[in-house]
Amino acid sequence: MDGDADAAAPPPAVATDGPVVDEQAASSSAVVSRMRLMRAADASGDKRAVSMRAYPGLTRRAGTMDRVRVLVVEDEQLLADAVAEGLRRESFAVDVAYDGDGALERLGVNEYDVLVLDRDLPSVGGDDVCRWVSAELPETRILMLTAASAVLDRVEGLSLGADDYLGKPFAFAELVARVRALGRRARAATPPVLERGDLRLDPNRREVFRAGRYVALTRKEFAVLEELLRAGGAVLSAEQLLERAWDEHIDPFTNVLRVTVMTLRRKLGDPPVIETVAGVGYQIR
Repeated sequence: MDGDADAAAPPPAVATDGPVVDEQAASSSAVVSRMRLMRAADASGDKRAVSMRAYPGLTRRAGTMDRVRVLVVEDEQLLADAVAEGLRRESFAVDVAYDGDGALERLGVNEYDVLVLDRDLPSVGGDDVCRWVSAELPETRILMLTAASAVLDRVEGLSLGADDYLGKPFAFAELVARVRALGRRARAATPPVLERGDLRLDPNRREVFRAGRYVALTRKEFAVLEELLRAGGAVLSAEQLLERAWDEHIDPFTNVLRVTVMTLRRKLGDPPVIETVAGVGYQIR
């Protein structure tokens, strides 16, 4: 009902306990080739099968539920879309921009934990975007991508304010590991366990307990509850929750959040802990 595929089991042809990415398909050029295959085969109508065929082994790891929001900025559209698709399969919330102007526009509207930034961009260059983010959004971690990977290039990129640097072509598994590490750094101040009253949420183990009773939640239910607990009782608007638990592709007029909150309340039981603030949003009591 809510458009989230949490409850659906992964396609049986794809194992979830093996490596996240096929080593022979790990380079950025291979990712682009698979993106072309996926688009060319899209006309078959079986989009899930096409997607899995285009990314063999590139499936969501069982048990991972990262609440890291990423902006991918890359002017090679096929590469940008392939990287975004792969990161989404790793349970990141991902937006994409294809030039510096688009990146600054999204950065001015949304909050991102990690910025994956190509250094060689049209219009506003990657260096300028990096300087601006470093000065204006210090909480956003920057992973710079570029074909220029000599030591001096890396030193220059890091001196601009980047937190990490990855040369092209890159192994997708390494990109995921670096994004995940930067995401942890961006949220280093988050307490290991979030508690309020008899409600306990462990972000690392991805577990929720109410009065000692384990509560099984879907990815999105967990994400919404986690954001409400992080807010510490402050009211979060529907727009804020949609932005943090989904991504910019979600329809702002959808009822997905209302349905998710309704199922959350039912699963958490009485007395209710999620309160609706009329005309404003939601809060944890």
